[in-house]
Amino acid sequence: MDSFDLTIRNGTVATATETSRCDLGIRGGKIAAMAERLPAGQRDIDAAGRYVLPGGIDSHCHIEQLSGMGIMSADDFYSGTVSAAFGGTTTIIPFAAQHRGTSVTATVADYHERARAKAVIDYGFHLIIGEPTEKIMNEELPAAIKGGITSFKVYMTYPKWKLEDYQLLEVLNVAQREGALVMVHAENDDMIRWIAKRLIERGHGAPKFHGVAHDALAEAEATNRIIMLSRLLSVPVLIVHVSSPEATNTIRAAQTLGARIYAETCPQYLVLTAEDMDQPGVEGAKWCCSPPLRDKAAQEAIWAGLANGTFQTYSSDHAPYKFDETAKIPRGEQTTFKEMANGVPGIEMRLPILFSEGVLKGRLSLNQFVALGATNHARMYGLYPRKGTIAVGSDADLAIWNPEIEKRIDYSMMHDAVGYTPYEGHLYKGWPEIVTSRGRIVVEDGQLKVERGSGQFIQRGVPGPVAAATTVDGPARKLRKLIHG
Repeated sequence: MDSFDLTIRNGTVATATETSRCDLGIRGGKIAAMAERLPAGQRDIDAAGRYVLPGGIDSHCHIEQLSGMGIMSADDFYSGTVSAAFGGTTTIIPFAAQHRGTSVTATVADYHERARAKAVIDYGFHLIIGEPTEKIMNEELPAAIKGGITSFKVYMTYPKWKLEDYQLLEVLNVAQREGALVMVHAENDDMIRWIAKRLIERGHGAPKFHGVAHDALAEAEATNRIIMLSRLLSVPVLIVHVSSPEATNTIRAAQTLGARIYAETCPQYLVLTAEDMDQPGVEGAKWCCSPPLRDKAAQEAIWAGLANGTFQTYSSDHAPYKFDETAKIPRGEQTTFKEMANGVPGIEMRLPILFSEGVLKGRLSLNQFVALGATNHARMYGLYPRKGTIAVGSDADLAIWNPEIEKRIDYSMMHDAVGYTPYEGHLYKGWPEIVTSRGRIVVEDGQLKVERGSGQFIQRGVPGPVAAATTVDGPARKLRKLIHG
């Protein structure tokens, strides 16, 4: 038998379902063998006292993307993927954003060109559908899906992105026909605009009022509405970046009924609160994201949702905007919360936060950590079993975690291009020491070991379920027969 290119020995290997003491043999970028004892390969890593886990998959991040406000994100595909790798993530799925007046075909070609020469780890794309014209729905979107972009995002808020309920139904219908997954930003735009107008009129423009305008009821109402639209056609949807108990409870209730509803949450909702936005001047803009940070009770509700399966995926929603006049504060100290770029960076901190505050504090098992950070993403977005697990034949995308390393966060530790971190001063324990992508050592000894452009585009298959909610509602079954024959 040929020797292994790389062996990882003496570590504790964990997947979404099992934990064992196991050696791994890697050849040709794939996991070639798993056994209690393997001979050393050409390169041998002793993982004694470490956890050997699947490399993370971050399926919600904004990289080299122009926002609806016309602001370019701080991270391109080089800095974004480097930062992801140092946080234990080996695959990202950012968004190719179709702005109004542009084609999906041109958008996809543009993002391929941006990523090809820069990414250091593997990547796919989701689409953002900003203008669901007949040509886009019937020609360009199906072509993109056949090209391996099998998921797309729609918005229920933001002037440049918002789709009406009729348009959402059209998108859901295409997703059902073509075998794609729809991701939804669920907030009631009219409720937010109504509150915001009155806050601004009364001089309440500071960052902390962003959280007031984006009331939790706006999130809950839109969540309920997209669930009903989904159930009308019995088309699965994934509700992204859930932040509030109200929305969480609404999702849980729909799942209990057997509806095909999935949900995602993010690190900022686990360890940050609305109080972080209450800073002098416009400093609080660093913590403004949508949906906004809530309170301690909301944090506990989100943790409970991660533990009980309400949330299938845990993503960063990395939205990296510089804290200057080009992005977060376009009018300097005069900037109101309505003018600030929404979003917080977090692609590098996503997994360390969940490991430290979830696994090491007993809120989650190690296997739940793997499922939420990697495996469920792979299953849901058509990457499994190539990605998201440790098994013979899977890509050797791995992160070797040292549970004893403790770090107090300082921006100088980060590898993104944002200029600040909302987690400054936080203390987290448990960090990845070595990260591999397709058997290549990407990160070791705090150093990047691969070249820009060495990541690969991954053409994804049909999204798959990660839960048992796959039945068709009775009313939807009758409706399908009437409208489709």
